[in-house]
Amino acid sequence: MTRTQDVTATQQRDPIGEAGTTAYYLAQEPAVEGYERYLASASTVSVWAATMQHGAPPSALLARAVERCAPRAGARVARLTMEILGPVPVGEVEVRAWVERPGKRIELIAAELIATQPDGSRRAVAKATAWRIATSDTSGVTHAADAPLPPVPEPTEVGWGVPDGWDVGYVRSVEIRAVAGDDVTRRVWVRPLVEVVAGEEISPLVRVFSVADVANGIGARLDPNRFTFLNTDLTIDLFRLPVSEWIGLAVQTSIGPDGVGTCSTVLHDEQGPIGRCLQILEVRPR
Repeated sequence: MTRTQDVTATQQRDPIGEAGTTAYYLAQEPAVEGYERYLASASTVSVWAATMQHGAPPSALLARAVERCAPRAGARVARLTMEILGPVPVGEVEVRAWVERPGKRIELIAAELIATQPDGSRRAVAKATAWRIATSDTSGVTHAADAPLPPVPEPTEVGWGVPDGWDVGYVRSVEIRAVAGDDVTRRVWVRPLVEVVAGEEISPLVRVFSVADVANGIGARLDPNRFTFLNTDLTIDLFRLPVSEWIGLAVQTSIGPDGVGTCSTVLHDEQGPIGRCLQILEVRPR
């Protein structure tokens, strides 16, 4: 069997493991042409289709690749944008990252996610660019413009109001606890229950990306039985990295008159705000 046939067969069989108990990705060997290879598990499955991945696991895998690309002390990722180029299949994916624009104080890192299509061709299904900035001591002048979220609440039987049919795949891999909100802003605390790559501890940066893409669902203003509202991208700006396992989301969603929406989120850890997230939505009646 050729490698292409083997990959196609991998994509056609059931995803490995059980949603909510298995890491998002299992490393595969050998790497090919500078790409690292991973097999996506059932924990990556989207609420929109059993054959495609939720946006959070791919964004976390790209953030991980960016963070590991030519790392250096005294610098960190401050902003990362993921562009979703098409459905990310639940199967084998390949990822690589490189320094797009080097710099002493500021550098641009790029990454891409490749998936093998049913016809055997390889195509980029997501890409990312990130600004990595040299750090300095500004501890004496720190300031957060947004108010902190209420503390993480005790678990309840009510949950956060997951829509019918959404308790699948990725949704089972995170714990979500709602806090008091209003008709404009939806507020939740989220933490991943599984690893991004099997056997690896999740870094603070990757932890944010492992949950932030749920904002679109948390802040949904439309009935998912009547509309689809997939995000085409994900941009996260972090003025500091999180220091707790829980990531807080304060989400506001707006829908325009021509099928385009925005989902804007203030990100938090248990010490307060850490940054912002923005998603563009492609809204369509079913």
